[in-house]
Amino acid sequence: MQMKIERTVAEALLNINAVKLQPHNPFMWASGWKSPIYCDNRKTLSFPLIRSLIKRELVAIIRAKYPQAEVIAGVATGAIAQGVLIAEALDLPFVYVRSAPKNHGMENLIEGNLNAGEKVVVVEDLISTGGSSIKAVEALRAGGGDVLGMVAIFTYNFPAATKLFANNEVKLTTLSNYQAVIKTAVEISYISKDDVATLQKWRKNPAEWGAQ
Repeated sequence: MQMKIERTVAEALLNINAVKLQPHNPFMWASGWKSPIYCDNRKTLSFPLIRSLIKRELVAIIRAKYPQAEVIAGVATGAIAQGVLIAEALDLPFVYVRSAPKNHGMENLIEGNLNAGEKVVVVEDLISTGGSSIKAVEALRAGGGDVLGMVAIFTYNFPAATKLFANNEVKLTTLSNYQAVIKTAVEISYISKDDVATLQKWRKNPAEWGAQ
C-alpha cells in the first residue's frame, strides 16, 4: 500500500512539474549545489485533485500514527497552506513556525496559540538537508510543544538528513521520495534508464556532484 502511494504521489508531482528532472541540464540550488532535480511542492496547491490527494494521505498518516495529536504545525512558508487543510480535516488547532522571528511587534517565531505540553504534529512540504525542519521542531519544543513527529510530501532521502532526524529524535513519514520519483519517471518515460545512474550518483554526494 505504501509503495502504491509513493508511486501515485511521485507521478502526480512529475505530471504537474512540481518535480523536474534534468540530468543533462542541472539546476542551481540556493545552497550553490548543482542538481539534476528541482522540487516545488507549492505547485500542488493549484491542482485541486492533487491537493486533496496529499491532504487525504497526510491526514490518514496522522490519524494512524498520532491519534493523540492536539495541534498541527506548518513550517513556513511551503507547508502553511497544506497544514491548514490538514488541521481543518482533523478539526485541530493550527500554528505555523517562521524561519526567523518577526522583527517588529511581538517578534513571534511561532504564529498562533500553542499551550505548554500540547502534542504537536509538524507538516513539511519538502525534506532536503533537514536543517530548517529540525529548526522548526526546536522552536516548537522551546515554545512548550510536545512534538510527536513530522509528516511531509517528499524527501530526497539524504543520509545526512536521516541522521539529523535520528539525532534529534524526530519521527518522519513522507508520502513519496527520491527513489520513488526516479523509478516512476522511468516507468512513464519521463527519463530514460540511462539517466538513472547519474541521478543516483547525485543523491550520494550532492555537494560534490556538480564539480565532477
